[in-house]
Amino acid sequence: MHWQHTLYVWTRKDFFTLKELERMCQKEKGITSMSVKDILTSLVDDAMVDTDKIGTSVYFWAFPSKASQNRKRKINDVTNQLEEFESKKKALTESVLRAKVGKEDNDDRSELLAELVVKKDEKSRLMSELDLYRECDPDVLQEVQNQTVVAKEAANRWTDNVFSIKSWIKRKFSFEESVIDKQFDIPEDFDYVE
Repeated sequence: MHWQHTLYVWTRKDFFTLKELERMCQKEKGITSMSVKDILTSLVDDAMVDTDKIGTSVYFWAFPSKASQNRKRKINDVTNQLEEFESKKKALTESVLRAKVGKEDNDDRSELLAELVVKKDEKSRLMSELDLYRECDPDVLQEVQNQTVVAKEAANRWTDNVFSIKSWIKRKFSFEESVIDKQFDIPEDFDYVE
């Protein structure tokens, strides 16, 4: 559809304003003036028609030489892409052939591949079994012990903080320790972690 309208502009080998094109397209081609602007915008977007603003007027034109140059450029681009893809295909084919060297199907290879599958399954099973005994791993046990020491030190540090706050409240407000414990839900047996 766009191509036919572009041909109309080419055959005239001239430049036109939007008003002129609306009038000519309606008169000579039977295209409603309302759709000319949409069609023209689409042709400009597709680079099939050129446009430029000169002063207060906007002009449109399309010359066959530009379309011919565009087609030649596209042909060159596609030809270059084709050559590039053929070169890549050739390189990949050679790579596949090199990769197949020494991997021809024979009885020894088939046996080795079957054995490889069995060994991979066995490795997977053994790794799963090893995970079951991971908690007995000396490194894991040492890490748990280290984390326990850190957690114990942190708990005792917070216990120190609680005792310090209780002491400050007793001095500042003259509260009994049992009142402070009750008010802040501190258990009676609250003490350092052994």
